Amino acid sequence: MKDLTKGNTLKVIINFTIPIFVGSLFQLFYSLVDTRIVGSTLGEEALAAVGATATLNSLIVGFLIGLTNGFSVITAQYFGAGDKDKVRKSVAQSLQLGLILSVFLTIISVTGLKHILQWLNMPEEHFWQGYAYIVVILAGMTTAMLYNVCASVLRAVGDTVTPLCFLIISTLLNIFLDYALILGAGMGVEGAAYATVISQAIAFVSCAVYMFRKYDFLRFQRKDFGFDSQMAGRILTSGLSMGFMQSLVSLGTVSLQSAINTFGTNTIVAHTAARKITELFMLPFGVLGMTMTTFCGQNRGAGRIDRIKDGIKKALFLAWGWCALVVLASYTIAPFLIRAVTATTVREVIDTAVLYLKVDTLLYFVTAVITIFRNALQGIGDWFVPIISSSIELAGKILVVIFLTPLLHYWGIILAEPIVWILMVIPLIIRMFTHPSLKNTGGTA
Repeated sequence: MKDLTKGNTLKVIINFTIPIFVGSLFQLFYSLVDTRIVGSTLGEEALAAVGATATLNSLIVGFLIGLTNGFSVITAQYFGAGDKDKVRKSVAQSLQLGLILSVFLTIISVTGLKHILQWLNMPEEHFWQGYAYIVVILAGMTTAMLYNVCASVLRAVGDTVTPLCFLIISTLLNIFLDYALILGAGMGVEGAAYATVISQAIAFVSCAVYMFRKYDFLRFQRKDFGFDSQMAGRILTSGLSMGFMQSLVSLGTVSLQSAINTFGTNTIVAHTAARKITELFMLPFGVLGMTMTTFCGQNRGAGRIDRIKDGIKKALFLAWGWCALVVLASYTIAPFLIRAVTATTVREVIDTAVLYLKVDTLLYFVTAVITIFRNALQGIGDWFVPIISSSIELAGKILVVIFLTPLLHYWGIILAEPIVWILMVIPLIIRMFTHPSLKNTGGTA
């Protein structure tokens, strides 16, 4: 458990970030291994079927992660203010709200899944394999939500090591179950989906038991589950704003996927591989963003505006250093990375994926600003401007699908994100320099 309102800012951020980074790396490692296992054991057709549903999966998972991170902002603010009773009550309220929302989303998404896949222009030859995979993921989304609530709560009170430990165990279990269910049980792509859901359920139970035993101020009392309209309103506003923000980002990607799915199997596989590498390259941005949400939340609760400003500067410094390394990697080892992820030797797949990476990584420094500013604003309780920024991303990607891809084909997809990033960073920069709270320089570093 760490108090982020004290100590050297850069050291505090790095120490808090490292376990989150390692955990996210393991999670991404599983995703890459999952892609490799499906591709090497079931073939490129199966990989294309799973890849064609990847953006829908990211949409749902992204919403749940955003939702639970938003819930934890309120918990972090209470923790920073030293109010342990409200910390505990906010966690109880978060679990109740998250459970209700995830069950509702499960019913809606599973019921309408066939229509959603048709809207995504799912190729007919991949339709039923893709459906078999994603329906299991959607049916088990409540397990993902419950785990993410527990992990977000622990991060909100400064404990990033425990979620890391359970995530590593879950990742290793996931890989084992992949082989057991895909090869041993002969379940095909459904086996990969069941492996994910089962490992998430085990991670939730383990994390929850540890959390309640380790921290006495998180042990619920019956009154904590009584409906508190004011607190529930704050939690829901924060959670839905971050969830919708993530959904807007993912919806934009889903709209691009609907165009990509018309370009043939090689392009689908190439884009799937490029996006997997992109997730690796962008991992530190997301990790620093999660850190800034908790860091700014705790310091907002403690009234340490000076530390919020200093933390934002230090986070940008770290992110831009990573950007330089990513560009170097894109222009040197990208073909090796694509082959490692897909197990493919098809020249068109490799060249298409490498081209995507070479172009998009040049604008990553803008993405770093977007992620850090957006999460910092949400940490201090500003949800409106981040949603506006994400809405620009959604609108921009839809316009690309309508106007640019018919003219430029896959080049339209490659150029979409850099163009959109430049547009969406503008309102974040303006808000960051004009936010009333950040003009207050009270407190000492």
